[in-house]
Amino acid sequence: MEKKKVLFIFQEITPYLPESELSKIGRYLPQGIQERGKEIRTFMPRYGCVNERRNQLHEVIRLSGMNLVINDTDHPLIIKVASIQTARMQVYFIDNEDYFHRKFVMTNKTGEPFEDNDERAVFFAKGVLETVVKLRWAPDLIHCHGWISSFVPLFIKKTYAQDPLFAQSKVIYSPYENPLEKSFNNDLTEKVVSNEISKEDIKILEKPNYTNLEKLAFQYSDGIIRGSEKYKPEVEDAIKGASVPVLDYQTEETYIEEYDNFYEKILSTE
Repeated sequence: MEKKKVLFIFQEITPYLPESELSKIGRYLPQGIQERGKEIRTFMPRYGCVNERRNQLHEVIRLSGMNLVINDTDHPLIIKVASIQTARMQVYFIDNEDYFHRKFVMTNKTGEPFEDNDERAVFFAKGVLETVVKLRWAPDLIHCHGWISSFVPLFIKKTYAQDPLFAQSKVIYSPYENPLEKSFNNDLTEKVVSNEISKEDIKILEKPNYTNLEKLAFQYSDGIIRGSEKYKPEVEDAIKGASVPVLDYQTEETYIEEYDNFYEKILSTE
């Protein structure tokens, strides 16, 4: 029987970033799912604070060199890769000088969210999916972790709906407790609208903030897994009101097994 393919898209993975609830899942979940017999690919942004030399990142020339247009501007897509030897897994990094070379992750040194976090999320989502296309690797399931992956469900269901690589892909989104409290730029919908995506499809982003971006992800996902125990009331209400299966928050001891079971449940639904 052919192995099921799972694409993991993470906001953070340790040891490339400090340990957090999200980065630890980024490190151990793909390994656990691979050990349970599935084929995996794992992606995260190549933030400027990721130490390339210490972590032995190197550019994958055959995958790099494409330009992605965000807000009418060309942005070169660079793909780097590193290995976590003990886990026998590779991590692909989405890199771009304009979006990811600053020394902080989501906020500047005073704790203010970056003005272009919306564009960074769009670039990251498109970068991952275009790289998967270049790899000619058709995922059965895509598991997105953290708000920077929020556009992936929309793009899978709309932009890439006719692409045979993604035609059968199911998407799961995991929200995490999100400390960022700021609106995005008012022209966010203009940056996302395309031939395949209408303003109606992203109506929720008329009020462009982090919470509504996560709600957009819920809207286009086939399942939701609670990555954190607690959320803001608005996110909590959106999860409870979702019309797709939801897996409750899992402890460190149980989550890999429970996630794997949930994947099977989502994959078996038509």
